Amino acid sequence: MEDKTLKPGDRDYVGALASGLTVLQSFDAEHQRMTLSEVAARADMDRAKARRFLLTLHALGYVRRNGRYFELTPRVLQLGYAYQASNRYRAVIQQYLEDITADLGESSSLAVLDGQDVVYVVRSAARHRLMAISLSVGTRLPAAYTSMGRILLAQLPDDELEQFLSRVEVHRHTPASVDSVAGLRKAILQGREQGYCIVDQELDLGLRSAAVPVFAGDGELLGAINISTNAARVDMETLTNSYLPRLQQVAERVRETTR
Repeated sequence: MEDKTLKPGDRDYVGALASGLTVLQSFDAEHQRMTLSEVAARADMDRAKARRFLLTLHALGYVRRNGRYFELTPRVLQLGYAYQASNRYRAVIQQYLEDITADLGESSSLAVLDGQDVVYVVRSAARHRLMAISLSVGTRLPAAYTSMGRILLAQLPDDELEQFLSRVEVHRHTPASVDSVAGLRKAILQGREQGYCIVDQELDLGLRSAAVPVFAGDGELLGAINISTNAARVDMETLTNSYLPRLQQVAERVRETTR
């Protein structure tokens, strides 16, 4: 079978499956309980179509109904668990990230690139909260404005990176945010050259982070790991000269452990 990505309209593309997954993905931390109309709006489909998918997901046990409202059930976790269980290196990386948090008192995470976003797949959270939103396994953030996203983009071949840049939405989240595609490209290429990325308060005021890529012993890219901290508590010198070397040390240990 050829390794190519299907597009809507292709003979083998199952539109119903895609729509069902879109309905599932319409639920998130800010939309935990929704009416039929709200689901239809977020999934960008008409009410009749959204209703059929919701009722099917209800019958399968992935959605529960409470009066006018729909919400996900714990059964959805089985979908995420299948991915976690298939990642044979997750437990190793989890331990290393927990060691970082114990030693430095800072949050540390592993994320992978998925389209325009990074998705958190392993996380060790410090007690203090850094962002306005809660970060956990499964959280998606814009790759363009995160240190993990940029260092993962730096691993892409030039043609794939240019495809990403041709589609990316440049958005000024804070006064420090890169506000042009040219500026974003420069930051990513700088990360490729130096082997790490630092993002300072570009996504959320007060949040700065450093990230490095993580490879298995056979060269497989596993994702990126970061340390995220509060700008008022940790200055750039500490992040660069103390925290970054710790990340690089962990990345090397993961490579050695997974040979």
